[in-house]
Amino acid sequence: MDTILISFTIASFFLALAPGPDNFFVLTFSAKYGRTLGILTVLGLVGGCFIHTSLVAFGVSALIINNSFLLSILKYIGAIYLLFLAIKVYKSDNEIKNLKAPKYEINKLKVFINGLLMNILNPKVLIFFLAFFPTFIFSDSISPVIQFYILGGIFMLITFIVFSFIAFFSSLIYKNFKKYRFYTELLKWLNIIVLISIAIIILLSEN
Repeated sequence: MDTILISFTIASFFLALAPGPDNFFVLTFSAKYGRTLGILTVLGLVGGCFIHTSLVAFGVSALIINNSFLLSILKYIGAIYLLFLAIKVYKSDNEIKNLKAPKYEINKLKVFINGLLMNILNPKVLIFFLAFFPTFIFSDSISPVIQFYILGGIFMLITFIVFSFIAFFSSLIYKNFKKYRFYTELLKWLNIIVLISIAIIILLSEN
């Protein structure tokens, strides 16, 4: 049991650390908007992991994956949502606003929800959880549902720690370069490229 959980923790750490669309999005987003909104994005992504853990634990993910129509619907909804976010970023100005002001408080909730939906609407995450978690079932006496939530909790904690470090160090760049227009222009297009890239990856993935 201990060996399996240790192996799962190590694997989760390297999976979170490995370059990918999610952590690169956290990096570019935090570099443009700072640590606080970067952490909120991370919380949204981790919240999506909790949803996927629940779907795996109760067998819903297996039903979705085995139904090509439902999986295709989820895939297209996810891709469309990411393209919608890319368009919003494109239409936004390059000014880095003071999001601590009261009138921008609603943006913090939107940032969290965007991270949450980015994760939930990505069928590749759903497939990954269904393929990854069952291989680390560690006990014959504990309910599989409880074991899935334990594995999900470990995975979410590791992901939060790793992504938070990415958000923190990326925000240091934000503090030093936010006054330069070329910096904000670059980050704007990096955000757009990342969002469109994730959408394309989802659309090109096989059911």
